[in-house]
Amino acid sequence: MAKKRVKVILVGDAQEEYSNLEKIVGEEKKKGISSSFHQTLLRSINGKIDILREHYDYGEQVPQSRIPKKYFGMGVTNLWKVDLSGYWRMIYTLRQPQREGAEIEIVEIFLDVLDIVSHPDYDKIFGYRKK
Repeated sequence: MAKKRVKVILVGDAQEEYSNLEKIVGEEKKKGISSSFHQTLLRSINGKIDILREHYDYGEQVPQSRIPKKYFGMGVTNLWKVDLSGYWRMIYTLRQPQREGAEIEIVEIFLDVLDIVSHPDYDKIFGYRKK
């Protein structure tokens, strides 16, 4: 059996959040700051992406009945979450490449990271309320 190749793609809000985080970390390093929440979060994201490249199902699958409308509007039919440092979350979906004549056996999977969000934003997106 062939090993599945996983291509991780940051899209939309996730790409924007990641780019902003890289910029902040770059500015911190220029100022000589060697340890910060932003640097820890960026390392956490990069570490989880490395894990997902090997184990795309590493995260916790969100039940289909709990997938927020925000993601259904993007054509998402499956949703996964991964916990990051500082109570942040990375939200992703899995999809197969669309190619004519593609074989039925899945040998490549696209993992689209949809969001990188703080815990309060995650609660809003998923409709969780504080008790």
